[in-house]
Amino acid sequence: MSGNKEDVSVKIADKSDAESILILQKEAYASEAALYGKWDIEPLRQTLEELIAEWEEQVILKAFAGGVLVGSVRGRVQGETCYVGKLMVKPELQNQGVGKKLLLELEKQFPAARRFELFTGEKSLKNLHVYEKLGYCPERTQIVDDNLTLVFLAKYRKTERKE
Repeated sequence: MSGNKEDVSVKIADKSDAESILILQKEAYASEAALYGKWDIEPLRQTLEELIAEWEEQVILKAFAGGVLVGSVRGRVQGETCYVGKLMVKPELQNQGVGKKLLLELEKQFPAARRFELFTGEKSLKNLHVYEKLGYCPERTQIVDDNLTLVFLAKYRKTERKE
């Protein structure tokens, strides 16, 4: 199965995708848990019922390649900001453009949003690199504990000026 971005289709997920997304989430976030030595992170604790409840307040996208779920991302708008959450890619397909495709498609889902915000851990260098390549800039940090500092990044949509 190829994960090249040309082979990946991104669509809005529905509740029937919830179980597959949750399985992928636990698989994808295991590397983050290992990096920080924190196996109690929310993506690993989330239940199917909690995920299904998120459909009421978020847009959830899914990425497929060769008929297999290979990625997902969530977004919700509050004011003029779209909060991006749980961007995940099947571990063996990471660094092949799937996450980029998901994130760019999520941005298209919220044309009225002027700002996009997401976060990752400061040790998650690959994540930080991808986000910064896509125009996200670090804005603030939040110390969770001695082993985890979150980096919040934002991207501002360029507004067209009418002359």
